[in-house]
Amino acid sequence: MNWPNQQRALITGASSGIGAATALAFAKAGIHVALVSRSQAKLAQVEETIKQTGVETAIYPIDLSQVEQVREQIEAIATEFGPIDILVNNAGMGYTCPLADIPLQDWQHVFNLNVTSAFQCIQAVLPQMRNAGKGTIINVVSIAGHNAFPGWSAYCASKFAMLGMSRALAAEERAHGIRVTAMCPGAVNTPLWDASTVHADFNRDNMLDPKTVANTIVQAVQLPQNAVVEELTLMSNAGVL
Repeated sequence: MNWPNQQRALITGASSGIGAATALAFAKAGIHVALVSRSQAKLAQVEETIKQTGVETAIYPIDLSQVEQVREQIEAIATEFGPIDILVNNAGMGYTCPLADIPLQDWQHVFNLNVTSAFQCIQAVLPQMRNAGKGTIINVVSIAGHNAFPGWSAYCASKFAMLGMSRALAAEERAHGIRVTAMCPGAVNTPLWDASTVHADFNRDNMLDPKTVANTIVQAVQLPQNAVVEELTLMSNAGVL
């Protein structure tokens, strides 16, 4: 089946949390979705749910931490799945450790996944978007891109970098009709908190739901082409993080 007039989105970190919720929200809005994450099995589960909406979807198991391969892999997806109208850079990892104790390898791994992979995804889709004279890039940052938290130094540094990259990209690409949004949610109840690299004890019941973040992303994407929310901070009214 061919859908020549509908938008096509590529979402990283799409197998769970904000990524999976955004993929489903896009699909319900009639946006076709290419799903990128490491786990083929988890991506397949998300794909099955999305297929019920009737949009086109495809899964691409990629380890985005292998940054030297990312640009070529994303370019290949854009060729196979179709020109990408919307890029959602959502893949990332949490990491807690005092700055004095962080191994260099860990620091570099956090930056590779949280910043450099997004940079490479952006470079992969920009030529297409510039040729089309339009496109939307959503960078899922964090409140940690604005505020520093003890024990989260590597994570905060990566998110400050992500926010700076988003602001610079927005300024550079306006002339090409490309919109850039930095989405900065507070704590969101996702599998990030279950990761072996995160040691934190918060009441997850008070956190944002991934669906809330996803719906906000959809609203930003669906603004008229001549309007953009360049930066948005979304918090739980309980004030968690």
